Amino acid sequence: MSFKVPVGVSNRHVHLSQEDLEKLFGKGASLTVKKELSQPGQFAAEETVNLIGPKRSIPNVRILGPVRPQTQVEISLTDSFTLGIEAPVRDSGNLENTPGLIIEGPKGRIEIKEGVIIAQRHLHLHDTEAAEMGLKDQDYVQVKVDGPRALIFEQVLVRVGPKYKKDLHLDTDEANAAGLKNGDLVTVIKP
Repeated sequence: MSFKVPVGVSNRHVHLSQEDLEKLFGKGASLTVKKELSQPGQFAAEETVNLIGPKRSIPNVRILGPVRPQTQVEISLTDSFTLGIEAPVRDSGNLENTPGLIIEGPKGRIEIKEGVIIAQRHLHLHDTEAAEMGLKDQDYVQVKVDGPRALIFEQVLVRVGPKYKKDLHLDTDEANAAGLKNGDLVTVIKP
């Protein structure tokens, strides 16, 4: 069984807890919506921060909202080399035994002890879409990319939920390797 899904390319970004948002942007700070994202209720904020690693820094990294219970930084493998951090490939929210770094905002700095990951490539599906396709949360599928940089992505994690919308999330390294951009269609193959 196979079906088409759109691609969402995910650049480096930060998810902040309310406590850390206030440390970086001031007491009572809130995020300002810049652009709605493909997943309902998720947005890119106007606010940005600087990531400071042992080797180098990356300025103006976008914050995604809404706030979360725990601060998390999602980077690419290329970014990990730049920062000098050995970030593991993990599903979002799986932050135990991950490295930390310094996050700098206009009103302060914080040092997180853990929370830096390279996001596992994943496919968002609504409950009904997953049921139609015979998939469940935490399954793995393959994704076939056609064109001049054709390839097959293995180990694509399926994430199912009532608030999700069909979308394949790849980081910039993965999208560039396959010559993909936001909205391109790829084929999901159920093994």
